[in-house]
Amino acid sequence: MINIPLMQENITRDDLDILVEYLKQDNPRLTAGSEVLAFEKEWSEWLGVKYSLFLNSGSSANILTMAAIKHLYGDGEIIVPSLTWVSDISSVMFAGLTPIFVDINPKNLAMCEKQVLSKITDKTKAVFITHILGFNGLSQDLLDELKKREILLIEDVCESHGATFNNKKLGSYGFASNFSFYFAHHMSTIEGGVVCTNDEKFYQTLRMLRSHGMVRELSSQEMKDSYINKYPDLNPEFIFSYPSYNMRSTELNAIIGRSQLKKLDANNDLRRTNCDLFYSLLDSEKYRTDFDLDGAVNYAFVLILKDKDDDLMKKVSNSLRDNMVEFRRGTSGGGNQLRQPYLREIMPPSYYEQFPETDHIHFYGMYIGNYPGLEVEKIKSLCELLNSL
Repeated sequence: MINIPLMQENITRDDLDILVEYLKQDNPRLTAGSEVLAFEKEWSEWLGVKYSLFLNSGSSANILTMAAIKHLYGDGEIIVPSLTWVSDISSVMFAGLTPIFVDINPKNLAMCEKQVLSKITDKTKAVFITHILGFNGLSQDLLDELKKREILLIEDVCESHGATFNNKKLGSYGFASNFSFYFAHHMSTIEGGVVCTNDEKFYQTLRMLRSHGMVRELSSQEMKDSYINKYPDLNPEFIFSYPSYNMRSTELNAIIGRSQLKKLDANNDLRRTNCDLFYSLLDSEKYRTDFDLDGAVNYAFVLILKDKDDDLMKKVSNSLRDNMVEFRRGTSGGGNQLRQPYLREIMPPSYYEQFPETDHIHFYGMYIGNYPGLEVEKIKSLCELLNSL
């Protein structure tokens, strides 16, 4: 019995002890306060950006990002991948923007660059790239072309904390970037997420959107005064700039995040070592092993059959279950998002068939947990099992 869960020992006893010590003080603040501000500052410094906004989830980060783009840049189209998490697509739809889908590059599971560029029109507001499961989805040609065409780049880095392109962290390239701190990701705040940017106007808009659209949430006094002067009939404490949400997080989540961040780089080194071993041992005649791992930090082993083989897929699935190796079929988001009911009902019939690379992942792909405490012998046993099928 191999016994590999999707995640293990992500939030440690040390993290919890720090939280307990905080709670022992008299009258500890629990809602967002100085700990949230400290975590945002430390995260910005780690990533290499000016501004970070801590939220209650990565999905909330997606929603606020798209809402802010709609408010600041108006109606239009957002180019999105067919392989991604549901909130990347739903956030576009919630904002009243139009998702334009492209297939993936099988080497890194991100959007096919050629298709992205071919689908840019005068209606395109942004390209919303997803760095799937720790892979880098950027290229210099893509960055240069988007800059030339004045198209915003939004990075979903929810599954790729610490991954790099040209030795610079993913999430520091885009106009905005979104991260998730869900329990199973590279680091966790139990639930939580963050939006990062170097653009002050966008950041200030996000601050309002995070908390009911309230102007008092602005950290720019100049912007705050402009609202107060424009609406003298309103109480300055209750000016609502946009129809919005409450997506704040808490001091408790931030305390765990600050503790987790200190260990992130060292844990990522272990993940890289694990991943290199996994693909070096895996049978390349049966499974895809030619991924672009340059700069990657994978919190999961992506296992994709080389060819369409229903019998082998069944054998793999059954063998993993028999050996208590937890997996998720279809990889990120369960595979082809266009096969899901929420899109299937509004897209043309069989539209999902126009994305063959994503469809291959949908039926013949999965991921298996890769975490810092995973023993080398278990990785070797897993590969022996898979190669024997």
